[in-house]
Order: sequence, then C-alpha cells, then structure tokens
Amino acid sequence: MSASIVRGRQVVTHVVDRHHAHAVDDGAVLVENGIVRAVGPFAEIQAAHPDLPVHGTGNQVVLPGFVNGHHHVGLTPVQLGSPDMPLELWFITRLVCRSVNLYLDTLYSAFEMISSGCTTVQHIHGWIPGTVDKVTAGANEVIRAYEDIGMRVSYSFAVRNQNRLVYMDDTEFVKMLPEELQPPMRNHFARFEMTLDDNMNMFETLRAQHHNKERVGIQLAPANLHWCSDEALERLSDMSERHDVPMHMHLLETAYQKEYARRRGGGTAVDYIDRFKMLGPRMTLGHGVWLNESDIERVAETGTNICHNCSSNFRLRSGVGALNVWEAKGVNTAIGMDEAGINDDRDMLQELRLVLRAHRTPGADDSVPTVPQVLRMATAGGAATTAFRNKIGTLTEGQGADLTLIDWDKLSAPYLDPEMPMLDALVQRAKTDGVDMVMCAGDVIYEGGKFAKMDRAAALEALRQDLTRALTEDEVERRGLSKKLLPHVKDFYDKYFDPGQHEPFYKPSSRV
Repeated sequence: MSASIVRGRQVVTHVVDRHHAHAVDDGAVLVENGIVRAVGPFAEIQAAHPDLPVHGTGNQVVLPGFVNGHHHVGLTPVQLGSPDMPLELWFITRLVCRSVNLYLDTLYSAFEMISSGCTTVQHIHGWIPGTVDKVTAGANEVIRAYEDIGMRVSYSFAVRNQNRLVYMDDTEFVKMLPEELQPPMRNHFARFEMTLDDNMNMFETLRAQHHNKERVGIQLAPANLHWCSDEALERLSDMSERHDVPMHMHLLETAYQKEYARRRGGGTAVDYIDRFKMLGPRMTLGHGVWLNESDIERVAETGTNICHNCSSNFRLRSGVGALNVWEAKGVNTAIGMDEAGINDDRDMLQELRLVLRAHRTPGADDSVPTVPQVLRMATAGGAATTAFRNKIGTLTEGQGADLTLIDWDKLSAPYLDPEMPMLDALVQRAKTDGVDMVMCAGDVIYEGGKFAKMDRAAALEALRQDLTRALTEDEVERRGLSKKLLPHVKDFYDKYFDPGQHEPFYKPSSRV
C-alpha cells in the first residue's frame, strides 16, 4: 500500500459557496493508494500514522489540483507563426502552423500547466490529416505524453464532418474562389480522410484501450454546430448516452456562429442541439459567449456546463461571456486556457485572476466573481466537465489525491496584513515560482521546480531540434495557401450578415 501525509499551513478542501471555502489550519491530508482517506489537523493525522512520510513544510497552502477545462495544443499558434486575429480569420492563419511531434508538443504545454498547479486537462484534439489509423496513432501519442508526465487527461477527438474552413459547405466555398485557388483548396480538404464512421470507431477503440486507467478518460467532442451534420449530432448524442461519457462542444464563440445557427435552424444554437437531446450534465459548452437569456435559462434548467475561456475570448475578439449571469442562474462553470492564456502560456494562476477581474461590472451589488467562485471553477467546476467527474475536484474523503502546494512566504513577501484572508491573498498574488509541489493520484509529479517523471530540458531540446528541420512540401504549400486565402475569407465574412449575399448557401436542416 502506498501512503503518505501532505501537510499545509492551511488545507483548502473545497468551496462551500460564493463567499466561503472550507480550510483546515495547520492541516494535513492522509493519502492512500492515490485517494484522500482523511483530512484534519496535522498533529492528529501524524499521531495516528507516525511512520508515514510527510510532504510539505507546514508553511504552504494546500489546494485541490486545478483543472484546465479546455485545451488543444502544445506550442502556441503564435509560436508557430499564426498571430491573433478574429476567430474566423484566425482559422485561415492557422494553416501556416508547422506539423509537430505530438508527443513532445503535448509535453511542452503539460510542463506549463503542472508548474502552475494543474493536475487534470481536458484535451480536445483535432484537425489531424490522414486515415483513421494515423489519427488514432496521433491520439495515443498525446495520451502517452500525459501518462508519462503523470497528469490526468480527459481526451476527446473533435468531430468535424462539414463546413471545415468557413461557415458554408466545403464544395460551395471552393466554387467561390478564384480558379487558381480551387485545386490547392480541394487538395487541402482531401488530406483529411476521416469519415463520421471512422470518428465513431476511433472513440470506441480509444475507450477500449484506456477505459480502466486511473488517469486517462476518453470522452466525445462535437466540434461545433457548424462543423457537425445532423447525423453527426445524433450519433454523438446517442454514443454519449450509451457509454455515459461527457461531451465538450465549442458553441456560440462568435456573433458569426450565432448567425450561422439562425440560418441553419431558424433559432439559436442551443435550440438546435437541444433537438438532439445533447443538453444536460454530460454536455459542456465551450465559450458560450453569444448565449442569449433564453439559452442561459435552458442551459441552467438542463444542468448543462459551460467552460469559460476568458483569455481566448479576449485574444480572438470573440466577446465577453456572461459569467455573472451564468453564476446567478446556477450554471456549473469551468475555466479553460484554450490554445494559450493572455501571456501566451498555460498559467492557471494567472487565468484565475483574469476571470476574477474581467467581469467586474460597475456597481456595489454581489454579482461579480468572487475568489471562492473562481477557485471552484478551476477545481470542482472543471472536474464536473471531464471524464473523471465525481472522482476529483475537492480534497475530501474518497476523492482522488490531486493537490497543489503553494509557498506562503513567496505570496506574502515582503509583507501581508494579517487581516487579509488567506484565499484572497493566494488567488490574487500567487505566481508559478511559488508552486512548491504538485501531486496527482497520490504521486508527486512536480517538486522544487523539477518534474519527477520527465527531463524537461531534454524534452524541450528535442522539440526545438525537431522544428529546426526544413519546411516540408506540405508546410510550404499550406503557408502559401493561407496567404492567398485570407482576403477571400475576409470578404466572405465582411458580407456575412447581408442575407442577399449568402443566404442561399444555408439550407434548412432536415430535422426540425
């Protein structure tokens, strides 16, 4: 039996409500076989288990491990040559990105997440060209990276089977392009050989491979309404129900997506996916920036989750999600860092502060985010959106022993008034250099700035060397195609809200 004691100046076990979290002063967590067995005063737990090793100095704050509720890639788009742009144009600039070693790339962002206190990630993968065998192999390389570093991953491969570049049919869009761009655009689409059947089969394959693993969960991801046909929505909903696995779906990230939903179904995107019984506790909506009041009411009524991707919404000009309204309606919310946070990294401590500050509307009421609220979003709220659901997110008996220790001296130096509540100080002041230790499933995976299972410097050097190679023919072709496509796509969206320009390309759904 593997057992240990984790000691803290304070042990924060869980958030009680918007204004309170439960904490034990000079506390400890008893860990056995990766599970929290008890939480209480350190003196009592040590007296009952005097021979167990003790982690922590007694001068650290112990928190549940953070959950990054929405993540895609390792090296950021900026690192790979794709600058921030409005989302719909950004899709085009993403064509310039290099093909990366998926194992090393995944490790890169895992290093950043863990060193900011994350123990679990919702990895929404996608857009890998090739056959189902190649894509499945790529998925397993991503999963292997998380397994090797010791982090939990809730993995899904995003299903896209239509409208893969702009919000209209691929074939119709190609016809709109100048003649010289049509062959390279058709060639680009042809690289993606996965059918809808392939996507369903890959989910079953990955689930069979990883279903019983403690730190790997496999779930489903309808990529977005515009990317999924009615058949895809129906089959994904049925698969989720059959296996009782969560779904994570980008939805209403931009105003253009809101208009797409109106043209496709005559109502909102939430109305549309509700027809396929997709709403409920198994569904998480990523972004949700353009949900209207009735949408939010329906989300709350059905127990659907929302993942708030604050940095991404700012960076890609998507808008500001109505977090204060979601909270008031009782919607469970998570925090995701998407491709990268506001500083082009994966720093969850910083993302907490951004969420805390971005929604401070004028007034003196109690409608704005609170410190306990954002901590809940990053722990239990995020956990509820993953394949691990009720197994992680708090430091209470029976939960997975996923936790983070943050040095008190570093966050309080050079002075902190004793009247300042500990949790307020931590969320508003803690930096990654104060993360002393991270434990996942009872294993220490990061301590003293070093990763227990992985040589960070060697992995990053291997990634650097992999990308010093010359561009492949495919990479050169995609870069040229991106530059030539951009003005045509911009023109498409410049006219998007003019019904006379594009309405004929959006046919009503066959399922109403």
